[in-house]
Amino acid sequence: MSRQIHVFRSPERFLAGTIGAPGEREFYLQAAEGRRVVSVACEKQQVAVLADKLGALISEVAKRFGEQAGAAPFVPADERLLTPVDAEFKVGTMGLAWDGDRSQVIVELLALSEDEVSEDVVLEDSEEGPDALRVFLSLAEAQSFAQHAEAIVAAGRPPCPLCGNPLDPQGHICPRLNGYHRELG
Repeated sequence: MSRQIHVFRSPERFLAGTIGAPGEREFYLQAAEGRRVVSVACEKQQVAVLADKLGALISEVAKRFGEQAGAAPFVPADERLLTPVDAEFKVGTMGLAWDGDRSQVIVELLALSEDEVSEDVVLEDSEEGPDALRVFLSLAEAQSFAQHAEAIVAAGRPPCPLCGNPLDPQGHICPRLNGYHRELG
């Protein structure tokens, strides 16, 4: 089967979202343009890293090229994934690039693959390699995505003040307390 590359040159939306309750959430990235919607499954840490790296890229572009993000309400007001969510693939490798000629950020998400993915595959349209989702964003759109993604990641379970692991509503066995569960109150 040949490689599929889903390209969104002017997406109406590109956002991170979740399905499920905190502690059981599944994370997705979704791009939509007209009636075409592509969703990909990913890990919470991948969303956090993508948001962080986009922020760093935006800062670097501003410093080197003087381009400013400005403000753009890119993430829809309801900030939810369009349903039904049917993931095309699970994200393995992520790539970011700056297209100075078009003043656009390029986000590429490659499918998880058993084979090692070389840098040559990222942002290439070759027949070989994993499936991909490629999204072109203005700086303002990239910044809006990053802010929304950070909020999605932060909306999960609060961290334990001692060990940093997620707290369940009923608590957890903290490794810093050697399994001893102190009564609260």
